[in-house]
Amino acid sequence: MEKEELQELIFVYNANSGMGNALLDGAHKILDPSTYTCSLCQLTHGAFREREIWKKYRTASSTSMIFLHKDEFEKEYASKFGHAFTYPIILGETTSGLQVVVRAEELKALPDANALIALLESRS
Repeated sequence: MEKEELQELIFVYNANSGMGNALLDGAHKILDPSTYTCSLCQLTHGAFREREIWKKYRTASSTSMIFLHKDEFEKEYASKFGHAFTYPIILGETTSGLQVVVRAEELKALPDANALIALLESRS
């Protein structure tokens, strides 16, 4: 079976949207980073802003990317595709639907944004 071309990458963070949640997440990353539950956020963002290496990759990439919190994703996509996922996750949208690009377990094992970038490059 031939690999389908990704039309878009969908990054789903294991966090809910909203300013209050963002402030709590930032504080959690500073006070007790070992128990923070969103490895994708840890790879792409520091406590309060996007990591520079990630931002450069994201803005230079020719691949369309969207970034959603889990509550936003479930509202917009879950009923449409009927999938249940473990977050965080990176999905790819193809002509035939969503496919998993990077699973939560893989994200947790990555040491830094450079490793995430290398993994994405190898899979797209």
